[in-house]
Amino acid sequence: MTEMDSIAYDVVVLGAGPVGENVAERTRAAGLTTAVVESELVGGECSYWACMPSKALLRPVIAQSDALHLPGLAETIQGPLDTARVLAHRNEVTKDWHDDGQVTWLERIGADLYRGHGRLAGDRTVEVTGPDGTRRVLTARHAVAVCTGSRAVLPDLPGLDQVKPWTSREATSAQAAPGRLVVVGGGVVAAEMATAWQGLGSRVTVLVRGKGLLNRMEPFVGEMVAQSLTEAGADVRTGTSVTSVTREGGTVVVVTDQGERIEADEILFATGRAPRSDDIGLETIGLEPGSWLETDDSLRVTGSEWLYAVGDVNRRVLLTHQGKYQARIAGAAIAARASGTAELDTRAWGAHAATADHAAVPQVVFTAPEAAAVGLSLAEAEQAGHRVRAVDYDISWVAGAYLYRADYRGQARMVVDLEREILLGVTFVGPGVGELIHSATVAVVGQVPISRLWHAVPSYPTISEVWLRLLETYRDS
Repeated sequence: MTEMDSIAYDVVVLGAGPVGENVAERTRAAGLTTAVVESELVGGECSYWACMPSKALLRPVIAQSDALHLPGLAETIQGPLDTARVLAHRNEVTKDWHDDGQVTWLERIGADLYRGHGRLAGDRTVEVTGPDGTRRVLTARHAVAVCTGSRAVLPDLPGLDQVKPWTSREATSAQAAPGRLVVVGGGVVAAEMATAWQGLGSRVTVLVRGKGLLNRMEPFVGEMVAQSLTEAGADVRTGTSVTSVTREGGTVVVVTDQGERIEADEILFATGRAPRSDDIGLETIGLEPGSWLETDDSLRVTGSEWLYAVGDVNRRVLLTHQGKYQARIAGAAIAARASGTAELDTRAWGAHAATADHAAVPQVVFTAPEAAAVGLSLAEAEQAGHRVRAVDYDISWVAGAYLYRADYRGQARMVVDLEREILLGVTFVGPGVGELIHSATVAVVGQVPISRLWHAVPSYPTISEVWLRLLETYRDS
């Protein structure tokens, strides 16, 4: 094979994270030849620097928090977590940042992997520069799918690069717990990493520019998570911005807009994401490098017949599971168009429409307590013009919650569309609620009438009985 040989495929996928893997799996299942290009590790951000390692760090912290409140078990727990063992297990979960297993999976589905940097080079064309400098040109008969994800954004602070701050990658892959850690941000990464490292022995200070944590969820969620972090020993400061950061010797010095000086061993900025699209050749097809790629509900880029953008890079929903959902929709759409299907089913909830991106996005925040939500918050529903009612219930009043832990604290809310009497959104916060959210997702996606939900009987005594209590509250209010 010469340096610039051109190889034709039905589909070329840029990026082998969970999203790219799922696009490839769907197009291969449809019988389309598929090439996948990856510049880092097959499995992507989620497997090595996000979902999987972060949850490996958080699970022992959450389990210990629950265990310390169970009679007969709390008395047997001595001392702090074994941080070294937790980190070793995290390393096992990431396979020590080796991707052999995921490469084998790609081979098994029959996709061809090209390692190196892939760039668009005009219509339906991708040029791949391998680690050894070898260049290959891949052409796509039907589609190129950009699945390159997103990256952490650092603020524009003078000299920040010399401080060597943590982003989400360093926070999930660190091999030791810093003695003192400053976390800047109030979103999911900030809340989860503050929970993890506080539980693993760091003294954590959280600096939130806004009014509170997790402000995209119902207000009571962030309040409860902040309260729990404070009780665990973290210092949570809201309405606080960072004006400067320096590293003096091994010490990070943070100055806030309140004039406070905070010293730490490391600082984590969890302050937003940007698309990984700055060096993928967008300019060769008339698009702006570094931009988010706008798509229709079949995930095809606006104005293109062959380019798809799937996952974080389209900015629809920056969540792994939602990106995988988009990948299944995109794969089906690519296959249908390749087969010559005259019309795709792009109606709401159709086979070729990622409707859930708008109406039913589920998310779990693995803090202690956990937070979980799907669909619209009360504020979002009202802003969208729906006539709604919020129905709240204290989860601690459910028998199953008391058995989970006697001092259970939690809150549930369902947002009811009063005209159709269906659920537009559901939110839970409390220990163990992450496992409740799929039932809520089914109710929202299925637009199950409240009259029918009455017949979905929750088992006793489980925390799921909160569903019955929410329905009773709605009936009686």
